[in-house]
Amino acid sequence: MAVTLEIKASTKDWVALSGALATDFATRAAEHDANDSFVAENYQALREAKLFSAPVPAELGGGGAAYATHCEIIRSLGRGCGSTALSYSMHSHLLQALIWRWRHNATPPAEPLLRRIAAEELILVSTGGSDWLEGSGTLTKKNGDYLFNARKIFGSGSPSGDLLLTTGIYDDPGTGPTVLHFGVNMRGPGVKVLDNWRTMGMRGTGSNDIVIENVAVADAAVSVRRPKGKWHRFFDVVSPIIWPLVGAAYLGVAESAREIAVAQVQKKRDDPIVQQLVGEMDTELANARMAWEQLVTAGAADREPSLAASDEIYKRRTILGRSLVRSVYLAMEVTGGASFFRSVGLERAFRDIQGIRFHPMHERRQYQFSGRLALGLDPV
Repeated sequence: MAVTLEIKASTKDWVALSGALATDFATRAAEHDANDSFVAENYQALREAKLFSAPVPAELGGGGAAYATHCEIIRSLGRGCGSTALSYSMHSHLLQALIWRWRHNATPPAEPLLRRIAAEELILVSTGGSDWLEGSGTLTKKNGDYLFNARKIFGSGSPSGDLLLTTGIYDDPGTGPTVLHFGVNMRGPGVKVLDNWRTMGMRGTGSNDIVIENVAVADAAVSVRRPKGKWHRFFDVVSPIIWPLVGAAYLGVAESAREIAVAQVQKKRDDPIVQQLVGEMDTELANARMAWEQLVTAGAADREPSLAASDEIYKRRTILGRSLVRSVYLAMEVTGGASFFRSVGLERAFRDIQGIRFHPMHERRQYQFSGRLALGLDPV
């Protein structure tokens, strides 16, 4: 049964709160993994604790948690349940992008939605991992607005979602295929969440396909218009925001795996090979932490977005992912045959950590991206 915490409006120690919740979430993580079931009760606990609105500025009714604190919240959750942390990170990066828009007076204004999130604990759902540069779905012009049809994948948190922030493609007669960004009511007509998330890892994220049929989208609600398949300033804005938050979930998983491994090998701690493996694991984890801390610093800084800054972000995102995957591999190797048993917890961590390899920008894409910039070429 989920733990019930009394949360007062004045609560400021969001990381301690998330740690307490994570301890409870850990008791159900294996069950959700075994059953491919969404972490619905964990999401409800996050909602009751007002963690979905924790980073909303206090003047808009939110918790006022700083960006770095938001990252630490996710890292803490990841130590207890990787699926909860990763799914929450998808809401989180969308929320931080809205906060950026509010701070920079972007149009359409983000303040009304931020106030609603603070008042109602609205849960945001992203499709960015599948859309990325290309976008997906079809927008058809109708009376100055659009009809939207699509099938979106990787909709983390979709069973509890309130608002889908997504993209569609409009074949503009003048400028050609154009990707538009907008929101869709997850609970409105024409939106159906499938139950088809069956994966190797992160099984509790509820990252189901979302089918959208003839949903009306107002032209005034479009927040970004960009050419299909091309790098755009939008990505320079969101790249520093996204990856510290998403990476935090995986860092929490890897840190949990490390603790399990060290506890498991205490009886073998005099073995020189065990000592070397633990040292190598901790070195990989230290490398991951350094990359992540640099990402957090970049995400927290209100710097002018630039292509050069994005390049640095994606280099560190690759270093982070590579080191985290390697550290969990080493946690299994040092533990030995016991790591093969589900009851130990490392087998799940090993499967969960693989997910970081499939978020944009994939490692080989990052190498090409950085190489093209170094050679004076367009990024893509």
